[in-house]
Amino acid sequence: MPSFTCQTCSAEFSLPQQVLDRYPGWVPKQCRDCKPVKEAKPSGAVASEDPQTGVFTDGGCVPNPGPGGWGAVYVVDGEILSETHGHDPDTTNNRMELTALIEGAKMIPEGTAVTVYSDSNLAVRTINEWAAGWEARGWKRKTGPVENVELVRRAYTAFRKRPELELRWIKAHAGYTWNEYADSLANQWREQ
Repeated sequence: MPSFTCQTCSAEFSLPQQVLDRYPGWVPKQCRDCKPVKEAKPSGAVASEDPQTGVFTDGGCVPNPGPGGWGAVYVVDGEILSETHGHDPDTTNNRMELTALIEGAKMIPEGTAVTVYSDSNLAVRTINEWAAGWEARGWKRKTGPVENVELVRRAYTAFRKRPELELRWIKAHAGYTWNEYADSLANQWREQ
């Protein structure tokens, strides 16, 4: 196992081979003791309120990969205006989360300003932060191909064409009424 010298404290340290394999050619500059801990800051996180207006989306599969489902519900002042859900017999959690976002955006009339909530921080950050750069690079990441590129492109296009829509992250399984409802829609396939 290769060893490295911390540029901060000069201590010798090593990393597991699987970490080094993920980042070929990378040379770490600091040991774990000196590397600052970054707090995760979810994009557009909802703090403590239980939103009663918006489109709430969810998706998942069991096992991952495996059969899965997605769901979306459009709510205004706690009243359901519409809902939809679907199933895929062979998919992944990320594919179902992205599908839920695409289908959720379709539920909103053109020109209507609405917040779309997803409990997938990965999906939200993909659309809000990363997709523009991937598009500029021909739908490639710096480290290789974009996973689920066809769904990422569709979701990114849906939100870019609709500036009146705001995409925000909401914490999963935290008691948010409509996020829990979207989760139940995403899991309806399991009950059938």
